[in-house]
Amino acid sequence: MIKSKIRKKILEIRKKKNNKNIKLSFLKIFKEIEKNISKKIVGGYYPVNFEIDILDFLEKLEIKGLQLSLPVVKKDNQMDFYRWSTKDLLKLNKYGIPEPEQIKKVFPDIILVPLVAFDNRLYRVGYGGGYYDRYIKKLSNKKKLLKIGIAHSCQKINKVPTNKYDKKLDIIITEKYVLR
Repeated sequence: MIKSKIRKKILEIRKKKNNKNIKLSFLKIFKEIEKNISKKIVGGYYPVNFEIDILDFLEKLEIKGLQLSLPVVKKDNQMDFYRWSTKDLLKLNKYGIPEPEQIKKVFPDIILVPLVAFDNRLYRVGYGGGYYDRYIKKLSNKKKLLKIGIAHSCQKINKVPTNKYDKKLDIIITEKYVLR
């Protein structure tokens, strides 16, 4: 099945599944981050389109002293992460996704990656722009990066079609299990 068909099918399933705005356990995600606690900067995402809501989780990380950042989309399907606090105001980007003011660019040690679909091999289908794959490639050339996918278990498929541009995640966390 091609990615566009997978995307359409799984987004419809996710919309039905997340009509109650399911959230993941803070402890489940924090245990994975705690193993890498020397890492100080966490790149999050602002949940849209029935993605798992991680905003409470990000607030708890901030209380524990970790620095937060959110992505800002740029030209040519590029993005960078900028420092953000849960108390900061956000502005809407061209896709209607809230993002921080571009004040302090940071390079996260850990990024929480939203996704449309995933498989047991830790590959993901995104929205089709390649933003995260490009960013992961760019940042991995500069530093060690822990990539954690956040999804509903219903978003799992047998096999994600991949090409040379697709970047594998390190971990995928769902409401039911953790894949490594």
